[in-house]
Amino acid sequence: MPDVDALTGAALAHIKADEFMPDEERGHAEAAVREDESEALAYLVDPTDLVAEIPGVELAQASWSSEPVEYDPESMEWDLDEEDGELDEETDNA
Repeated sequence: MPDVDALTGAALAHIKADEFMPDEERGHAEAAVREDESEALAYLVDPTDLVAEIPGVELAQASWSSEPVEYDPESMEWDLDEEDGELDEETDNA
């Protein structure tokens, strides 16, 4: 079981250490992190770092969204044909 308190604490520490975050934004960020652990995770993961080492890829924009799901270890399959993961056939054949 994930340790939500540790996740939230790490995110709050990360927000507190951000010297460039305005105070008004900091208060909003702290409230969001305390309310939702997916917000805490979003403050700890830098999308730029996720793609920085991939040759030819430059991150132009990033956003986060999430939804609660039931954990089922038997269903650890990736279906890339669903919604956002669907690839354009023209792109696939290029």
